[in-house]
Amino acid sequence: MDPDDEVCLCFRVSLRKIRTFLAVQNPPVASLISECLSAGTGCMWCVPFLKHLHAQHMRGEMPDLKVSPEQYAQSRLKYHQTDERDAEMLRKASGSEAEMPPESLSTKKPPDRAGG
Repeated sequence: MDPDDEVCLCFRVSLRKIRTFLAVQNPPVASLISECLSAGTGCMWCVPFLKHLHAQHMRGEMPDLKVSPEQYAQSRLKYHQTDERDAEMLRKASGSEAEMPPESLSTKKPPDRAGG
């Protein structure tokens, strides 16, 4: 992804904004990305990717997703249609199966919060 590509498509949070937040705030946990930037609080599609970016930052690496914005958006659309994340997309974006939390590889979309 390029820095200006969006990681959170619901709230239009770019990779650049996430990188800057990580560099300036150095959050100890990935959930602070969501708390401070709102990324991952809409449809929750990007939560595993936010965790991956945070893990890269904590290892001293430049946070990045190894996928095109078109592939990323297409996989998100499929997630909305099937209620399941594409495990292959998660592996591809991280560049390695081992980097993604195992629980993210086939996590179903949470129930709609509007109903309850």
